[in-house]
Amino acid sequence: MCFSATASFTAGVLLTVMGIATVKKARRKEDIPFALIPLLFGIQQFIEGMLWLSFHFDTHLLNVIMTYSFILFSHVLWPIFVPLAIGLMETVAWRKKVIRAFHITGTAVGLYLLYFIIRYPITSEIKENVVYIFPHFHIPPVLVLYIAATCASAFFSSQRIVNIFGVLALILFLVAYWFYFVAFFSVWCFFAAILSIVIYLHFELPSNNRLPRGT
Repeated sequence: MCFSATASFTAGVLLTVMGIATVKKARRKEDIPFALIPLLFGIQQFIEGMLWLSFHFDTHLLNVIMTYSFILFSHVLWPIFVPLAIGLMETVAWRKKVIRAFHITGTAVGLYLLYFIIRYPITSEIKENVVYIFPHFHIPPVLVLYIAATCASAFFSSQRIVNIFGVLALILFLVAYWFYFVAFFSVWCFFAAILSIVIYLHFELPSNNRLPRGT
């Protein structure tokens, strides 16, 4: 979490526990990637906790490693992984094709951002919250395509809870962007971790109670 090391590690533990429980509830192999999202959020929170410690103990090498680890999660993994996970669960043919298009978009965005991660130095600093200095992400078309891949792809799922996941992800993004512009990506990743509850419920509810949409 962007607010303190203690908060990050606490969130990491809670998300890891929830993530393991969620994966255990996945009934099909196609469901496992979506079930892994809470666990991946937990790992990401542990990374940011270590980043806080790197500032506290003034450890440059640890700071660099954790900064790049967090950025690879946030800017490369999520736009590729989220639509992939949603698409693997989908059973309606036309919806699966639409979600695949979002996956292609997310992969393009992730690879584009990966190029800049490799090409230019990425730094982090503390300004009440953790701030990542990575201006390429804030280019409007990139931002829009990123949100399309990570949020809008869920709108086309035939599962209502997955739709709710996408809507909440978008709302939390807007809240983080409006109130925490400088550190919004770090804050959004914390807010987005709340979505792990939605994912858990997706697997906790009996399949006939998940409110599937029509084809």
